[in-house]
Amino acid sequence: MTLLVTVSSLMACGGGSSISPTSNTAAATPTTQPPSSSTTTNAKLTLSGTPDTSVVAGSAYSFRPTASQSSGTVTFSITGTPAWATFNATTGALTGSPTSADEGTTGDITITASDGVTTASIGPFTIDVTAPGAPPPATGSATLTWVAPTTNTNGTAVTPLSGYTLYYGTSVNSLTQSVVVSGSTTTSYTITGLASGTWYFAVAADAADGTQSAMSNIGSKTI
Repeated sequence: MTLLVTVSSLMACGGGSSISPTSNTAAATPTTQPPSSSTTTNAKLTLSGTPDTSVVAGSAYSFRPTASQSSGTVTFSITGTPAWATFNATTGALTGSPTSADEGTTGDITITASDGVTTASIGPFTIDVTAPGAPPPATGSATLTWVAPTTNTNGTAVTPLSGYTLYYGTSVNSLTQSVVVSGSTTTSYTITGLASGTWYFAVAADAADGTQSAMSNIGSKTI
């Protein structure tokens, strides 16, 4: 079974971040069906969570992603671990307490989960270590709105939905971050804590029987 989902609109706003006037409100072009190469999978491994992208020197940092929809044992790996942080390969938790000597921006960090068959990643992301009393780096948010599917691509009625998975990232070809949204009637969600730059978003529908649609068309916003 393949479900049909289209993104209807995407809006972004920033907490102190700049937005291009030409992209204040944009409608993504609807698609008639997912790409023909898309496949439906059962028990697909997903990794969700939004890591904080800043921490004050002398304070504790902690981020632990959530792995779901996998039928296997999940293990974690990381690239770009900050010198001041430690990583737990069993839980995927990244923790640490940077000092003033660590002030600045880390290199790219990517956390990957594997169940022995498939993998899912969050990142790349960076963490700004700021001095006490310094204002945090500006971040923004994006509100994604979509149309709930009523039919499969073969024309049959959609089985009951459990919710949606939103995929996003800073590369149109690599939507490495995700968040699971529960509820079949939910058709809007705001993703916060987005660093400055251009972000890309897509939606997939999650059926109650464990299947997931192909991703929708991709929308983008500059924060």
